[in-house]
Amino acid sequence: MVLTLANLGLIAWVLFANRKVAVDDQADPENKTTGHVYDGIQEYDNPLPRWWFMLFVGTLIFTAIYLAVYPGLGNFKGLRGWTSVNQLEAQQAKAQEQFDDTFGKYLDMPIEQIAESREALKMGARIFANNCAVCHGADGGGNYGFPNLTDNDWLYGGTPEKILETIHEGRQGVMPPQGPVIGEEGVKNAAEYVLAMNGLEHNAEMAAEGKKIFGTVCMACHGMDGKGNQALGAPNLTDNIWLYGGSREQIQHTIRGGRQNQMPSQKDKLREDKIRLVAAYVYSLSRQEEVEQ
Repeated sequence: MVLTLANLGLIAWVLFANRKVAVDDQADPENKTTGHVYDGIQEYDNPLPRWWFMLFVGTLIFTAIYLAVYPGLGNFKGLRGWTSVNQLEAQQAKAQEQFDDTFGKYLDMPIEQIAESREALKMGARIFANNCAVCHGADGGGNYGFPNLTDNDWLYGGTPEKILETIHEGRQGVMPPQGPVIGEEGVKNAAEYVLAMNGLEHNAEMAAEGKKIFGTVCMACHGMDGKGNQALGAPNLTDNIWLYGGSREQIQHTIRGGRQNQMPSQKDKLREDKIRLVAAYVYSLSRQEEVEQ
């Protein structure tokens, strides 16, 4: 700011110093020249035109007012007390008012009711596309390692409350590696039993051995019937729906090395009204299958 003020003072001095001209008394008052001649052209020594001079003065006055109104001179906060933080907060407050008009009405509305609103579902679809589609796909159909949200196969439950809980808090799914526990032969036998539970081609003798392993190692999470446990996020192993693929090799790989999945929490990223909108949209995706059936 010291340099700024010094430069402004210097500019003002140069401007006003050149307002007056010093011309030889012998010079023709109507043809005041500096004595410089170039290619037959003489350089006149006249002050700036008045209108031009006043434009310069106007810029200096504007600068003085700007520096007085807005902060920047040391600890001086300006006559208006303006700061970039205050401006940001004001703009955020204005945006929040607009969002409250658009999204706020869904804060106290049940998810089932939101899912019946075409307008709400359009907004939920846009929020989903911006935040969820990168993992679950643009249509919610899932990807390798990311669940399909359009069917009725839920790891943690598909009620509105559970969907909200998942979006709010995220999920941490862990399937511990069993290879070191049951050995390679046990991995292959257990995989055959999983294939058998799905009615797929399998080795009956190995599946019988795998059933014993399943009863001692896998039952705690997946249940004795293999239908999973939504309280733990343990998937149903009998419906031929696979998060990482259902081939013999892929099942063996899952049992041998385990799996780890994370659904990040969205509560610090999305406002509550937007979370409810995207929850209603996800809920509507699974309901489509019920309607079709």
